[in-house]
Amino acid sequence: MTTTVLVLFAAVVLVALFILTLRRQLGRGRRQKAVARLLDSADALEARLRVARAEIEAVAGDDDNPVHEALREMLRQRLWLQQHGQTASLEELQAVRSSIDAARARIETQLERIERARAPQT
Repeated sequence: MTTTVLVLFAAVVLVALFILTLRRQLGRGRRQKAVARLLDSADALEARLRVARAEIEAVAGDDDNPVHEALREMLRQRLWLQQHGQTASLEELQAVRSSIDAARARIETQLERIERARAPQT
């Protein structure tokens, strides 16, 4: 009877350890996916900022270009990610990604305005 209890106890402990290990790996997977999505968003924003900078410079010149500040902000966010990405919570990573996505949406709006302003008026 005692060996059966011991075997059963050992099996329960092994299953518990397996579940804990699996949860840790899944947690790491979520973190890695969150960081990857954040980096993808940052890359997409940076690409759009470069396009926007060229478009705005073509229309308004180099002096009135609001993209320069956006590019500096992008650099600050990348530095934050480099310094804090490994320890940041999933919520913090999502908040940074949301701010990047919002910035990209603002740039898209500005590019659409430029495009409409360039279009011939009929």
